[in-house]
This record gives sequence, C-alpha cells and structure tokens, in this order.
Amino acid sequence: MPNNHYGHSSSLLVWGNKLVIQYDSFTKGRMLALDTATGESIWDVERPNKISWASPALIEVEGKMQVVTNCDPYVAGHDLESGAELWKVEAMMGEVAPSIAFDDGLVFATNEYARLIAVKPEPGAQFIWEDDEYLAEVASPVAYQGLLYVATSYGVLVCYDTKTGEKQWEKEFDEGFYSSPMIADGRLYIIDVGGVTHIMKADRTGTLIAEPELGEDGYALPVFADGVIYLRGSDHLYCIGK
Repeated sequence: MPNNHYGHSSSLLVWGNKLVIQYDSFTKGRMLALDTATGESIWDVERPNKISWASPALIEVEGKMQVVTNCDPYVAGHDLESGAELWKVEAMMGEVAPSIAFDDGLVFATNEYARLIAVKPEPGAQFIWEDDEYLAEVASPVAYQGLLYVATSYGVLVCYDTKTGEKQWEKEFDEGFYSSPMIADGRLYIIDVGGVTHIMKADRTGTLIAEPELGEDGYALPVFADGVIYLRGSDHLYCIGK
C-alpha cells in the first residue's frame, strides 16, 4: 500500500501493451509500466519528488509518446518506452492534485499555493510563461484551440491564451470547483460542488449557454460518449441524451 494519508487516487494510463502507474508517496516518488497481458514489469523508475494525487498524461512530441506528471516539486516528462526522464522543471509545491493539460506543443501545470506554468516538453525545458493569480486546488486544467481553462476551488473559472498567458476572461460562480472542465462539441462543461453544470462557448467570449441543476452535489467531471453525457452526483449516476 502507498504511504499516504488519502490512499492511492492517481488514475491509471493504458497505451498499447503498457499500464502506466504514478505511485508517489511519502516514502518516495515512483512510476512504473506493467505489461497489460501479464502484469510483468516493463520499467520501474524512482523519482526525486514528493507525494501527489495527480494522474499521468500521455502526449505526443515529434512522433514519440511521453508520459507527463505533475508533482511536488517537478513537472516532468518520461519516455513511454523506457521510462527514462526526458525533461523536468521545478515548479510546484504542496499536495499536488491537478493533472497537466497539453495543446499545440505546450504542457500546462498548476497547483494551489504554487503557480500556473506553460512549458515546452523538451530537454532543457524552461517556462514559456507563468502566472499566480488563479490556481487550481483539485480541478485539472484543459486546453483547446489556443485557450487554457483553469477552475478554482473558490468558484472562479479563468481562460488564458495558451501562447502568451494573457487572461481572456474570468467568471465567478457561487460554488467552487472540484470537477475539472471538459470540452465537447466546441463547448465547455464544468459542474460545481453544488451540482450546477455550467455550459459555455469554448472560445474567447466564454458566452454562457445554460446552467442546468443536478439536484445534488457534484464533484466528478462529466463524461461524453456516443452522444450522451454521464454525470455522477453525490447520490446518483445520470445518463443524459436521446
């Protein structure tokens, strides 16, 4: 069992024959890949980072796949085939929960009481830009068509230009966000802890389209598949569609 006070919560990542597990604890930082058919270890690397609850993300850079993680203190990229570290930047602190976002060649990472950064995922990586005005505690950011969306636990949703870090808009809501924003069909969906799903245009206007109420608290992000939306409230799982 991992040596941490919440239990293991990092989501698993599957690609090809590999099951990738981010297994950070008080004892040590660790990431491993297991063969999906046999469970045998393909690679297992220790890392100089602290406990985290973020999940690994897979990105493609120049035709090769990288596993990118957000931890205290490093945001780092590893080669999917070997587990070898390709790059890292020292950027985070605290108990990291948000996973990274990726768009148009840039990695975006954030954590409360740390910072929001944009990094080009290559050896010798440096910050392209950084900001510390609005930081996510739990919700992972999402990037889409040149825009980055960050949701805070105190109810502010913010949109940034991915290349420059310039803030495009900010919206303040009555409840905070633990659920991450999601993009579907050119729209941004995010459910607040009070169970209201805020739907808006995923563009530089952020025009609000609708705010349906779930009728119970909401902490999980919506999932889209085959023309329907799945929403998990505090008491029920909903499937919404035709």
